[in-house]
Amino acid sequence: MNFPADSHVHSEWSWDTGGPESAARGRMRATCEHAVRIGLPAVTFTEHLDFPGTWRSSSDDLMPHQRRFLSAEGAVEHPLFDAEGYLDSIDRLRLEFPDLVIRSGVELGQPHLFEEAAGDLIDLSALDLVLGSLHTLDMGGGLRAEPVTLYAEHPAADVMWAYLEEVPRMVEGSDSFAVFTHIDYAARTWPTWELGPFDPRAFEEGFRRAMRSIAESGRALEMNTGRLWSWVPQWWAEEGGRAVTFGSDAHTPDAVARNFPEAVAMLEHYGFRAGVNTWDYWIR
Repeated sequence: MNFPADSHVHSEWSWDTGGPESAARGRMRATCEHAVRIGLPAVTFTEHLDFPGTWRSSSDDLMPHQRRFLSAEGAVEHPLFDAEGYLDSIDRLRLEFPDLVIRSGVELGQPHLFEEAAGDLIDLSALDLVLGSLHTLDMGGGLRAEPVTLYAEHPAADVMWAYLEEVPRMVEGSDSFAVFTHIDYAARTWPTWELGPFDPRAFEEGFRRAMRSIAESGRALEMNTGRLWSWVPQWWAEEGGRAVTFGSDAHTPDAVARNFPEAVAMLEHYGFRAGVNTWDYWIR
């Protein structure tokens, strides 16, 4: 098949991989090699742009290699995004892989809260793509990682509704991002051991309101292929969504473009079609 671009990929320049001084070193190059090997036409390295010390978490919400960033008080003191190093690596790899379109970008967490700080760190307008992600919520006591940490502190339904109600506030509060990512984020670690499988129909109106706010702003919705839900493109189309991107959210080279054939079939079923360039939004 002809792959669409993978518009959500991480490398050693994302703090949650361990950083460029860790075992993740060289992951950007390895990702490019893998993309060429599988015939991917374009990849966008959207590294995490978060701000250390601004949110709290627990060891249950972090992978083993990330727990060293957790302070005794529960604050996540991860390294600040190295914009200069990242952009230099992008430039070098574009020369090394001339047949692969390598695009620059960031995944900006909570852009409605940190847009100004992000702009002080890197010129967002100079990047090829800015993703907007909602990874933390304030349900009292400051920003906390969700979903695991908040699910341990609040009823699961309250966390889900809080997430969905924050989406329109994020959309209205920031002009810096073009694509809203993984709208199923809070559903990924739904406490199935306690409540059974996640049922999106219980929160359908919340998801639909969130999607309407994204669609009305003229932005795209990411079809995150880490987990494929048919209701996401269906409700997005029904709520006026016109544009989508494909994103694996890969943190390792082998995860790039995962589940893309299935995602393409699903999006085509709901009327989305490829743009002129391989990295363009799919439009309906």
